[in-house]
Amino acid sequence: MTGKGQADKRAGDRRPLASRNTRWAQTLARRMTALSVTPNQISQASMLMAALAGVSFWLFGAAGSLGMRAVLLILAALFCQLRLLCNLLDGMVAVEGGKGEADGPFWNEFPDRVADILIFAGIGYGIAMPGLGWAAAALAVLTAYVRELGRATGNPSDFGGPMAKQHRMAVATGAALLSIIEAFWSGGVWVLTLALWIVAIGSAVTVLRRSRNLIGHLQAKG
Repeated sequence: MTGKGQADKRAGDRRPLASRNTRWAQTLARRMTALSVTPNQISQASMLMAALAGVSFWLFGAAGSLGMRAVLLILAALFCQLRLLCNLLDGMVAVEGGKGEADGPFWNEFPDRVADILIFAGIGYGIAMPGLGWAAAALAVLTAYVRELGRATGNPSDFGGPMAKQHRMAVATGAALLSIIEAFWSGGVWVLTLALWIVAIGSAVTVLRRSRNLIGHLQAKG
């Protein structure tokens, strides 16, 4: 399938995002389209942003001074949002900008799975609970697996929550910022611990809901 064909296909099966219709996003997408940057490169950049977020969370746990801990948490929150920005722009440049590439579907999905692992495992190591971090990461990846399984069987992609990608990043970002207050107040890591539990449990519920919906679609076809 040609790049344009892939872009047309993605246009009909995209995550509904209100930010896609904002003036700032459209302006930024047009500027990115005018450059030599490709959608695949933007998708790949999202992995870098996630890696920097994960490292920031990890180093936070080992930082000695309160000031450094605060800086690392701010950076973690910033990189989580930059990861989302990359996720927004790659699709807009591919579809609205008409720069979709033949291997676009791979780069549209694969970096997101890597990004979830890097961020939530990073939080887990940062708070000395790697098992919880990896559990949250695995369940986050599983939500996407069920969605893609639905599409592979001829059903529409299920982007439902309660813990879809944008919700997971909102939890991670909010937890990072709230943890700055916690760092100065008590020096604990309860906020990030709770955030991982929220992501893990919310992702599990999301997997169950999407699985139930998919089974219903398949039974209806049978």
